[in-house]
Amino acid sequence: MIIIMMFCMINMMLVLILTLMVMIMMKKKKKNFNKMKPFECGFNSISKKRLPFSSHFFIVGMIFLIFDIEIIIIMPMIMTMKFSMLKYWLTASNMMIMILIMGLYYEWKNNMLKWTN
Repeated sequence: MIIIMMFCMINMMLVLILTLMVMIMMKKKKKNFNKMKPFECGFNSISKKRLPFSSHFFIVGMIFLIFDIEIIIIMPMIMTMKFSMLKYWLTASNMMIMILIMGLYYEWKNNMLKWTN
């Protein structure tokens, strides 16, 4: 058992040493600014690399994703209604719907759902 553990430890050490050697050898020396720029037939690029992105659109997209996932969680609750106790099922489903309604109210109150500021 000790021989197997020693063999594994030696193998791990070899892998670690080889990984470190490869990282040191493959390390880029110096990044050249001109090499990082996009090339357009010998001219300087006209457009920006990163176009401006609307943060409001991102927030609305995240809200959609959150509510979509909550709807996906609610769907199996309908299927389990037959197999579970009605009292506990109603409590759980009402709590889930109340959380959804409170989240929607919070977002509506903070004007997160408006497209314009």
